[in-house]
Amino acid sequence: MNEVTTIPVTKKVRDMLKSYGSKGETYDNILRRMMKQVDHEEFMERQYKLLQEKDKFVSLDEI
Repeated sequence: MNEVTTIPVTKKVRDMLKSYGSKGETYDNILRRMMKQVDHEEFMERQYKLLQEKDKFVSLDEI
C-alpha cells in the first residue's frame, strides 16, 4: 500500500472537494480522477495548438 500523507486545506476547500465525489469515494480517488481529466484536457489543447500552427490546417468553422 502507498504511504498516506495529510494535506492541510480549509474546510471550504474540503467541502468543495467532497462535492466532486460520489458516496464512498476517497479524496485520493477524487483527486486522481480530477488530475487525469486535467492532464487529458491539457494534452488536447497542445494538440489543437500544434494543428493550428500548421499551414494546411483548416478549422471546421472555416468550412
